[in-house]
Amino acid sequence: MHTWERRIAVGDDIAVDSVWSRPADRAPSWAVILAHGAGNDMHAPFLRVMQEGLARRGGVSVRFNFPYKQQGRKAPDRGPLLEATWRAVIAAARAEPGCAQLPLVLAGKSMGGRMASHVAAAGEPCAGLLFLGYPLHPARRPETLRSAHLPHIRCPMLFVQGSRDALCDLGLLRRELAAVSAPWRLHVVEGGDHSFKVPKKLGRSEARVWEEILEVATDWIGDLGVGEPGGAERRP
Repeated sequence: MHTWERRIAVGDDIAVDSVWSRPADRAPSWAVILAHGAGNDMHAPFLRVMQEGLARRGGVSVRFNFPYKQQGRKAPDRGPLLEATWRAVIAAARAEPGCAQLPLVLAGKSMGGRMASHVAAAGEPCAGLLFLGYPLHPARRPETLRSAHLPHIRCPMLFVQGSRDALCDLGLLRRELAAVSAPWRLHVVEGGDHSFKVPKKLGRSEARVWEEILEVATDWIGDLGVGEPGGAERRP
């Protein structure tokens, strides 16, 4: 695997770090950009394992910081700046030699994936959206849904959700996805919370759960372009 770093300009006085990887033994078949969640940055172990794992499986993969984390702040930036950062990283990927012609998937953990969905709903073209724990609503506030824009998305979507995710009632997610005409797939990590941590009694290590997610994501990316409108749910 080849890995390199890039600084990406978001505005006249804002720039963020990014890490890029690609397979060492073959030409990449696709590209994936991964954004971090609200409480972490691009160095979060889960995001790093996802990025490196996807690169080893055949794609160019990118992880990046949002400006607030780049600047050492805790509170997330407002939506317009988060979306502008996404667009800057997408533009960098499309300008990268050997990457411009590849199908591009936008992915993210929690908030990072949600902001990617807003960019796609606004018309940014991409091959697919990969949600690693979509935050459908705030914890203990299922009445406050973050789904009004989902029907405007036209690309395929994969939702990877823990069955114990406090930020995503699966019944509500299924109901909201029923109104989406774009192809979608839901993969449930049994016992997983919002961070995909499972109870010890289930006998599944963190590494095994992360490997499951990588396998599901890679299979879905390989299927892009061959799905039919509508949705499907898969469990391990």
